[in-house]
Amino acid sequence: MPAPERASLTYAFDAYCAWCYGFGETLRSFAEDNAHRIRLSVVSAGLYTGARALPTAAYPRLLAERGTITRLTGVTFGTGYDRALSQGTTVLDSAAAAAGLAALRDQPGINELDAAEAMQQAWFVDGRSLSDTEVYRDIADELGLDADAVTSAYSSPANRVTALAGFRTLRRLRVLSYPTLLLDTADGADQLGGAASTAASLTSALDQRLTTTVPQALTHDLPLLGDPS
Repeated sequence: MPAPERASLTYAFDAYCAWCYGFGETLRSFAEDNAHRIRLSVVSAGLYTGARALPTAAYPRLLAERGTITRLTGVTFGTGYDRALSQGTTVLDSAAAAAGLAALRDQPGINELDAAEAMQQAWFVDGRSLSDTEVYRDIADELGLDADAVTSAYSSPANRVTALAGFRTLRRLRVLSYPTLLLDTADGADQLGGAASTAASLTSALDQRLTTTVPQALTHDLPLLGDPS
């Protein structure tokens, strides 16, 4: 008997989104608990693009937000991140981060969630800019990937086009906040839970949806030239 088809889920994520970082442990637990029946795709969002791609000093709320997220999720931010916020010079550029995720995701055998988590570690723990090519070289080494292939892909104009296409996908789906987890169904994308969800509540929501909807793969838009912000 053939194995049942796995449900397709899309995770709307921005590597510079602190709430996504706080959601990471929950998502990891949910993904591992349901690995036998889901396929999870990570799509980068454009939280800081265009006129919003500014140094951290332009976002004083980040420090207060850090405390709130720690209190609600228990996630730990690193001294490198605290230092980056206090210096205020690191530019938050979600287009560069999306290109980094795309470069990692294109490598053979990569787990998209591993790549996303490694990027979050680089920023929210070590305080390293996700516009720095060396960050992706180090992540590639950590994940056992070809570092030269990753850094070459990161710098490729074609890779940037592919990365920016994800922004248009999420706009089409009317995703306005992050993190957002979507079940792709025949009737469209159906949101599962939110930033404060637990792994158990996400599994329960998935159980309920799978008994009432017909899953199907999300059809992503073709690559888009230019910044969609």
